[in-house]
Amino acid sequence: LQPFMFTKGADGFSGMLRGLADGNPGWVADSIRWNASIVAHQPILTNAAFAGIQFLIAFGIVYRRTTTYALGVSIAWSLNVWWFGEGAGGIFQGGATPFGGGPGGVLFYALLAILLWPSDGTDQPFVAAKSVGVRAAKVIWIVWWAVLALLSVVGAGRSPQALHDLVDGMMDGEPGWLAHIDRVSESFLLHHGTAAAICLAGLCVAVAVSVLLPARVMRVILVIAITVFVIIWFSVQNLGGILVGGATDPNSGPAVILLLLLYWPRTDEQDLEPAVAMKQEVAL
Repeated sequence: LQPFMFTKGADGFSGMLRGLADGNPGWVADSIRWNASIVAHQPILTNAAFAGIQFLIAFGIVYRRTTTYALGVSIAWSLNVWWFGEGAGGIFQGGATPFGGGPGGVLFYALLAILLWPSDGTDQPFVAAKSVGVRAAKVIWIVWWAVLALLSVVGAGRSPQALHDLVDGMMDGEPGWLAHIDRVSESFLLHHGTAAAICLAGLCVAVAVSVLLPARVMRVILVIAITVFVIIWFSVQNLGGILVGGATDPNSGPAVILLLLLYWPRTDEQDLEPAVAMKQEVAL
């Protein structure tokens, strides 16, 4: 419901969408421009409809009888917004670094909807196992964090200048205290951007394999990851731009943190699994 989302022209909703086409392959860019052309003709009607859909998803998730329907719509909506509203998260442009929210903040919403799907399964050893089962939850976790590790060091993700420009482009209009943090961040990334990208990739790899480690070790890794992504959300993503009145979402920071919490070990069951398996073999 940001005012510019109801505005025509280059500074409006359609202009924002057209800008996402730049740098993408032709077939991706053409689909984004096609969507932007629809919005350009009726920005008020289309954006009102888009906002309305999101309100329906929100209230539908809260109301128990419609939760599954709302989550299903959320998944479909997230994938559409990811493609048309985030330019596929910048993956095809080589700029989908997790520092900036890659592979697209809204893509996390689809994943969270799947992992929070109502189910009668057990929430042990972590909540994410309730909807898809322990084994599938672990596979999803490993693949997801492996992708984030890869995106940290490919394309612009490892370029000090690109990371500096990423922060610089989000600084305009921010409150003084956040702008000060930005200046420190962009200076640091300009001088140590490649090292920061490699460290972030290493952290993502550690998070990926943590699901195979004892629960007490996994908790330590998750705490470190949560701390790092809180810092990234403040110092690089600028809270998604919500303080300057131009944000359409809070970026990926909060979604990443929620994902990490969904895998927080509820018990030390992971530590007991090898022992249980050994007892079963002895019994056989």
